[in-house]
Amino acid sequence: MARDSVDVHVVRGDDGAIRIVAASPVGAPAFTRAVLDAAGAVLTWSVLGSPALPTADIHDAARAQQWLWAVYGERVADAVRACATGELTEARVPADPTPLAGSASRLGFGHWAARWWPASHLDAIPALQPDVLGLELAALTHECQQLFDDDDDQPDDCVAELIGDHQVGLDPLIQWWHATPPSTDTARRLESVLRSVDDAADGAGLDGSALRRLRSALTQPRRPDGTPVDPATLFVRRDDYALAAGEPLVTGGRLIARGSGTNDWRRYPPGFVDASESAVSWTARALGARRQIEVEVVAHIAAPVTAVPLAAEVQVNDGPRNRVPLSRRVDAWTGRADLDLPGGDREPRIQLGVLLPGFDPGPGPEGGADRDAVRALVRRRLAAAAQPDTYNSPSREGTYGPFLAEIAAATTDEDY
Repeated sequence: MARDSVDVHVVRGDDGAIRIVAASPVGAPAFTRAVLDAAGAVLTWSVLGSPALPTADIHDAARAQQWLWAVYGERVADAVRACATGELTEARVPADPTPLAGSASRLGFGHWAARWWPASHLDAIPALQPDVLGLELAALTHECQQLFDDDDDQPDDCVAELIGDHQVGLDPLIQWWHATPPSTDTARRLESVLRSVDDAADGAGLDGSALRRLRSALTQPRRPDGTPVDPATLFVRRDDYALAAGEPLVTGGRLIARGSGTNDWRRYPPGFVDASESAVSWTARALGARRQIEVEVVAHIAAPVTAVPLAAEVQVNDGPRNRVPLSRRVDAWTGRADLDLPGGDREPRIQLGVLLPGFDPGPGPEGGADRDAVRALVRRRLAAAAQPDTYNSPSREGTYGPFLAEIAAATTDEDY
């Protein structure tokens, strides 16, 4: 992120809420925005835009004052204070990006990657190892503690939870650190993450064998063993698909039509469906007098094997939307249902998407171009992560180099 001053727009709304408008585009799809809950505000960044300060939606200016000056500089903090007291309704103010602004941007991007990273066998985009990403997010959260306070409305202030959930990754990270030449940026980043995790765990009163081994490794002289290590081999990956109780699709019958559906990432949780545009497909068949649709959706490598109510939503010729229950079968979600098709020889126009009822916000605007832009973004980042010592140079996305999980993913030899 550039250190030069940039102008931001500070404006007070009719409801008293204050917004600092930076470069996050209004109305951009959720999967193109990084979001971070801070004390008294929500921060957002566009992951597709140029490096920029966040847009801040401030609902409690008094609480936000503890970090505003450290992210935007004193002039912006003063303008927010003036808007909160009614002295101003809006102002254009120079902001001075700071180290905390850079760390917050990186933390926001890490949470975005945990939610929206488009892992896909079909598109050859490897998944990020969750324990590696989770531990680096814990370290970053610890480094960004000025953004948070003691209130319980900041779900991203979750250092203890992140360490508890992902401490199984500590031993492999220590092994990676010992096997990496100490003069490299990767070794320095590994040590920084490990020391921040140790400090955060100590502050939170966490204990356990993995954390005790971490403390021992950090308090003893580092012992590089000189043996190169492929980080992708250090972490447990789900390489195969478990069987679940889906029935095989029916074959035979007269083919009426087939096609691809829409894979809208917003309509189901992460880790359910392969992120490719071609992951959702359907086939309409005539079985005697019956008309049936068969749906096949390529599963994400981490997709749950227990029963979940994943469904396909089918619409024929702009008619009502009907849902087809899907079951996990090997590496795909599959399902079938009778279909009401109009008579005649005209091929029906069938639209189909996949969703999780209760999670689904409903169909939104077509986002294919934005999804392609996200795939291009992660491919650039993986290409950068495959190069040695890239931490010292800000990436074009403004997040100061790859995450450790991206380095591990970029060096994987799995067949995606």
